[in-house]
Amino acid sequence: MSYTDNLLMTLPELVLSLGAIALMLVGAWGGQKSTRAVSWTAIAIIGGAMVALAGPASSGGTAFGGLYRADAFAAFAKVLIYLASAVAIVMASGFFERTSGDDLRPEYPVLILLSTAGAGMMVSAGDLLTLYVGLELQSLSSYVLASFMRRDARSAEAGLKYFVLGALASGILLYGISLVYGFSGTTLFTGIADAYSVPPAELSTGLLFGLVFVFAGIAFKIAAVPFHMWTPDVYEGSPTPVTALFATAQKVAAVALAVRVAMEAMGPAVFQWRQIVIFAALASIALGAVAAIGQTNIKRLLAYSSINNIGFALIGLAAGSVEGVSSVLTYMAIYIAMTMGSFLVVLQMREPDGTPVESIASLAGMSRTRPALAAALAIFMLSLAGIPPLFGFWAKFVVFDAAVQAGLFPLAVIGIALSTIGAYYYLRVVKLMYFDEPAGSFPPITSRIEGGLIAAAAVFVSPIGYFAIVPLGVWTMAAARSLLPLP
Repeated sequence: MSYTDNLLMTLPELVLSLGAIALMLVGAWGGQKSTRAVSWTAIAIIGGAMVALAGPASSGGTAFGGLYRADAFAAFAKVLIYLASAVAIVMASGFFERTSGDDLRPEYPVLILLSTAGAGMMVSAGDLLTLYVGLELQSLSSYVLASFMRRDARSAEAGLKYFVLGALASGILLYGISLVYGFSGTTLFTGIADAYSVPPAELSTGLLFGLVFVFAGIAFKIAAVPFHMWTPDVYEGSPTPVTALFATAQKVAAVALAVRVAMEAMGPAVFQWRQIVIFAALASIALGAVAAIGQTNIKRLLAYSSINNIGFALIGLAAGSVEGVSSVLTYMAIYIAMTMGSFLVVLQMREPDGTPVESIASLAGMSRTRPALAAALAIFMLSLAGIPPLFGFWAKFVVFDAAVQAGLFPLAVIGIALSTIGAYYYLRVVKLMYFDEPAGSFPPITSRIEGGLIAAAAVFVSPIGYFAIVPLGVWTMAAARSLLPLP
């Protein structure tokens, strides 16, 4: 394979990286006044990266001697990541304009471009070193984004907590990588899969410990229990557009990375890692549901909601099958729409002077003061709860169906039972909006783009979204089948 072919397969990451470097220079010379132009150019660059997926980047196979994978699985994940990243840039303009003391600066879209490039490397990794480089590129950008509001103590605290705990998780992951390399003799996923292909009785203790530490490091990135402790504080303290990015684009990247490592690098050891995934899934569903009940801040509630939803996605991974991988991708596609829509509504929660409001109590009676906004948030909440006939029900159905097909019937039953607990706090938000006396009125939506995005997300997760089942199912199944080796 020629060098040009390798570069064509990595074209999306090249577009994002070179675009970020160019915009960094524009921002350095143009200063604050270049922010708007840099932001819209960054969105155009993300669009260019998505167009670049249409070629060898989605079907070329392996590049650079197996270090990079250009397949349908990575392409599907990248489409979700790019869409969420573009929305996070759009959200920022109105948020920072309304937040006194912290104007939007051109570094913001540049950091998102770098984070998106790192996320793309993560989902296309065919080697443990590529995995780590992509992960750190995304993480380092995220630490800065979390503390982007320099005059806000909560934002500074969020960035510091994320950095310290993220460094700890990176150390755990690196230790796992070193064990896997030491006992397999390679960092390529194909070679690692060969090392795990021996009978369970002959599997070395070093490889088992390596598997455990690698999954522990990845669990931090997807905010799965027991490595979730950073999520509520970081989500609450970060600027709302950044929180939305963390809960959507970066969540998809981490979940896709977990799926690729589990199915491609450690596929033969499915019995060993399935136990870890099942524990993390059930613990995340349970803790995410119970801990959210007493929350008074809407962003903290959505943080626990993301922990809860990751648990359901992991049920699909635990199936360890083509159908399981397909169900995880379907779940994440629907989850992105529900979560991004919820954060777009949170963006509209503000005082007349533009000061953000984050208390759940302020939503009381919103159906009478802002009926359209209340209806949209109700759709997102009920869909996150998995209540039919909303599209969120289909997301949960496919992961439970994959678990049943894999013979994990008890896991599906326990997951369904635990999902009823989580429904409580979603229904509490709906009850506040429709049955309590108004606590005040939020100003009308000033951005047509934000209003359009809320409407589009609400339509997608409503029963109308079921029209997308067939194309979504075909795409996710093709993406799942591109992951090799699969049972």
